[in-house]
Amino acid sequence: MPSVIPRWGSTGRTVPELRLASGIWVAAYLRRLALADIPAYVIARGDDTAGAVLIKLATLDGQARAFQRSFDLATGQRVWMTLAEGAEPEVDAAIARARGFDPDLWVIEIEDRAGRHLLDEPGLS
Repeated sequence: MPSVIPRWGSTGRTVPELRLASGIWVAAYLRRLALADIPAYVIARGDDTAGAVLIKLATLDGQARAFQRSFDLATGQRVWMTLAEGAEPEVDAAIARARGFDPDLWVIEIEDRAGRHLLDEPGLS
């Protein structure tokens, strides 16, 4: 069920914005990755309704990046930001710290040598 989060409109009043439940978003994202032949796995299952989502991209050369979704205050849009980047154990440690703060966090791991994650495609922000 979509939840409503407040957002400021051009009139200065709060405008509700529908947000897809996390479990539905994760299922759709995994399906989209599968259709592109990009292997992905749920490493940690978060809250189905409102859990935040982290994406770990492992390039299978010992390097990885982790992305988290956040709001761009300048535009009011949801964007994917890099949480951690570098050696895979360091990225894993950053993800473990984030899970320590938020046990409702989803973690999706993608394994792709080319570094594809599809997060820049329409509908995934």
